[in-house]
Amino acid sequence: MTDVTLNLWRQPLAEVPAEVWERTDLTVLILADTGISELPAGIGRLTALRTLDLGHNKLAEVPAELGDLTGLGDFLYLHDNELTTLPDAIGRLTALRYLNVGENRLTELPVTIGEMASLVELRAQHNRLGALPEELGKLAALRELWLRGNELTELPDSLAGLTELRELELRENALTEVPSVLAGLPLLRRLDLRGNRIAELPHWLAEPGALPALEKLDLRWNDVRPSARLLDALGARGCVVLH
Repeated sequence: MTDVTLNLWRQPLAEVPAEVWERTDLTVLILADTGISELPAGIGRLTALRTLDLGHNKLAEVPAELGDLTGLGDFLYLHDNELTTLPDAIGRLTALRYLNVGENRLTELPVTIGEMASLVELRAQHNRLGALPEELGKLAALRELWLRGNELTELPDSLAGLTELRELELRENALTEVPSVLAGLPLLRRLDLRGNRIAELPHWLAEPGALPALEKLDLRWNDVRPSARLLDALGARGCVVLH
């Protein structure tokens, strides 16, 4: 299928021209870095969209009609805005593979995010998240989860269900320990825990069945000194530990 693209990247707009919302043939709409502060409900008419880029703007909210874009299967960029919440209707985007809501002011993710069954990559870095919803563990296809620069002190038990996860970035949060919920993840290769409050490492990290695919464990900027036994055990499995 040939893409029908409208690219308004970096064009200064007080608001999006009304005729854009009549372009029901569009499959790619790029409104990044245009300075817009409002997204009208008319966005819900663009049901052929597969990619929507709203990054680097001044949006304080997005309408529930965003959930009408059920054909949105490739990318949704909402990063670097002023969002404090996401609409529950975002959970209706069950075909979406990539979602970036980083660099906003989110204090929570909607529980409906667990309905976005096709998500492969979720970026929510540099927000104000103090906790994650249990429903996040329902994202069985998720391979990358980026959560740098939030206020997380723990992870929900449900994350044990993320059996396709390869990369987990938890840098610059408030974790005091390596979350034990991660121990059974069979495919996790890279775990970034830089800049947390971890003072000691759990014994389970040295167990043969724990994180069997782990290639890199980054513990820099924590007040922790891994034991020689733990380093040897992880090294024998091909895991590099940075501390």
